[in-house]
Amino acid sequence: MHRTDSSQDPIIRASEVAQYAFCARAWWLSRVKGYRSSNLAAMRRGTARHRIHGRAVEGYHVLRRVAVGLLVLAVVALLAWLLLNLGG
Repeated sequence: MHRTDSSQDPIIRASEVAQYAFCARAWWLSRVKGYRSSNLAAMRRGTARHRIHGRAVEGYHVLRRVAVGLLVLAVVALLAWLLLNLGG
């Protein structure tokens, strides 16, 4: 384990809650004593994978908004066509 100054950070992240639930001693060593895990390479890979997943989720949300917008536009166009062709 390597020492770091994370004990000054007032934010407790979800990963810390999970770490505490799994091993309170490991959380204490990290949060209070300031030691970092020696498994930094795996943690970096996990962080990178979470970042990639987060971008994919953001992309899905954008696509969903675009789809809803196109659906609304299609309904408005259909209503306009119906009013012009059947109502007039």
